[in-house]
Amino acid sequence: MNLIRNIFACVALLLLPMIASAAEGEVRDVRLWTAPDHSRVVFDLNRKVEYKVFRLHSPERIVIDIQNAKIKANLKSLNLPDPVVQSMRHGKPTASVLRIVMDVKEKVQPRSFLLKPMQGKPYRLVVDLTRPEQAKKAAVTAGESKSKKGLVIAIDAGHGGEDPGAVGPRKLYEKVVTLAVAKELARIVDATPGMKSVLIRKGDYFVPLKKRVLLARKSKADLMISIHADAVRQRNVEGASVYTLSERGATQDKAARALAAKENAADEIGGVEIEQVDDPMVNMILGDMFRRDSLNSSQILAESIIRKMKGAGPIKYATPKRARFVVLGAMEIPSVLVELDYISNPAREKKLKSKSHQKKLASALFGASMNFFEKMGRIKQPVGQAKQAQKSGSMTDQQLAANSPTL
Repeated sequence: MNLIRNIFACVALLLLPMIASAAEGEVRDVRLWTAPDHSRVVFDLNRKVEYKVFRLHSPERIVIDIQNAKIKANLKSLNLPDPVVQSMRHGKPTASVLRIVMDVKEKVQPRSFLLKPMQGKPYRLVVDLTRPEQAKKAAVTAGESKSKKGLVIAIDAGHGGEDPGAVGPRKLYEKVVTLAVAKELARIVDATPGMKSVLIRKGDYFVPLKKRVLLARKSKADLMISIHADAVRQRNVEGASVYTLSERGATQDKAARALAAKENAADEIGGVEIEQVDDPMVNMILGDMFRRDSLNSSQILAESIIRKMKGAGPIKYATPKRARFVVLGAMEIPSVLVELDYISNPAREKKLKSKSHQKKLASALFGASMNFFEKMGRIKQPVGQAKQAQKSGSMTDQQLAANSPTL
């Protein structure tokens, strides 16, 4: 009997290091995303961990203590310094604690949360370093559009940062395409006297869905276009499609419902803490007449975009579809979600990567916006060269300046 006990004891002693090792947390990768008003640091983990984040001053530092963990990520691979983080290092203040220290350039407000595994991504620890002064400046800049005369177009490049969106067969990211087309559209809009663009996302960083709505509202946008690229398993599917917000209840169309669910999951992929974005207008009750008028305006914009997109490439659906997209929640702003094409189709992925095709798509979206404003009585559309240039998708800055809308 004693012999059996001794054998079990020996086996237990041999297994203890293996059990401890299996339970130990690992920081396997680290990424840094830079936004205008904050920097986001994301740590990939092998499991859920216990941690705490705190600040130290003189000099300014952000400290992350992770219990019972080790680091395998190479912190030197980060592109540092960025506007917030000067440098990053790690150590072991005690045997059971992994400490990561970020030297920061200014006083920041840290916010942290854990994300569960989803869509191939592991457990992630997200640390946002918010810059209060830059956030104030951004709010003022957005508010300046209120006092300026002219038409404001909010341009929302889908996905970004931790959320790449759909990925093509040749590894082209949706977030790259949407930002490229958004910037080109913004360039055309800003080159047109009497018009102004507001880019919801200006770089490779994530913006929560409700914050996108809030930014469009703050800018007092006259319309909003959310730009995306679709993906399905069948590699031969192609064509653009345009969506507006479904008024209420469940979306009847199965494909539209699936797409809305996929796009609405962006917050979970990109990383949003529950209740992180508080927009009191989201729950605003709108009168039926106002609601119908808003949806009708979005429908007119969507139809105009489909007509113009026919000159830029194939069309998947000849008429707009409706679904419950969170990003289209600003009911007072005519808003549409445009799927430029199927990035899952190798031939269309190649097109979407082409700068000339991106310009063609942006020109089509601009032409559709102009047609919409004309129909709504917001501008008197010039005839001749400007219309022809929009139709061909090759409008130059000179043509835009010479044929700007009369407000």
